[in-house]
Amino acid sequence: MIELENVAYSYGGGELLADMSLKLSPGTFHFLTGPSGAGKTTFMRLCYGALLPTSGHVRLFDRDVRQMDRDAVARARRRIGVVHQDCQFLDHLSVAENIALPLTVSGQDASAQDANLKELMAWVGLTHRADALPPELSGGERQRAALARAVIMSPDVVLADEPTGNVDWEMSQRLLRLLVELNRMGKTIMIATHDLALIRAAKQHVQARVLRIANRRLQLAGADL
Repeated sequence: MIELENVAYSYGGGELLADMSLKLSPGTFHFLTGPSGAGKTTFMRLCYGALLPTSGHVRLFDRDVRQMDRDAVARARRRIGVVHQDCQFLDHLSVAENIALPLTVSGQDASAQDANLKELMAWVGLTHRADALPPELSGGERQRAALARAVIMSPDVVLADEPTGNVDWEMSQRLLRLLVELNRMGKTIMIATHDLALIRAAKQHVQARVLRIANRRLQLAGADL
């Protein structure tokens, strides 16, 4: 699915990440932890081809990202749902239209997916906000809409960068259940988070591997989590 081999990334003359290797196999569930500034977001961006490694290899669905042209990268990224920490929306479109946007961009008939859209919006607790515009949403509502938009195309992989950062505990558990259910359907999930309570809660429902970025390197986190 996604594979990193001896990957390093430097920016502005300084090495941010070094000698990182990871294979996200089909149906696996990973958490990515580490202190603020450790490079979690940079690592996630390497995983979906938004950044190219300074050295090493990143493979998306068995193809080296360096050997892929822009169209090939775009096709691969359609199979990867990404929830960004700073989720962006088109402010002139409603919440429902923003969530369905990947269907529209890919040429699919959004109206034919109406039932799935309504079910997904119910899952993330936004049914009552379907006609609202993004500027009218709270931070938590924006985060939930971003997750819904990321999974509307039923991607093979979901990469979520702090998806529960602005929601309360009850909603974070609801979003976690959605991600766990997607994983049980065979989707590969990786969540970057600093919330150890969320990781502990997830371990009651799914076999998750916990990774930690420390000192620019990727480590397997201890069992105390």
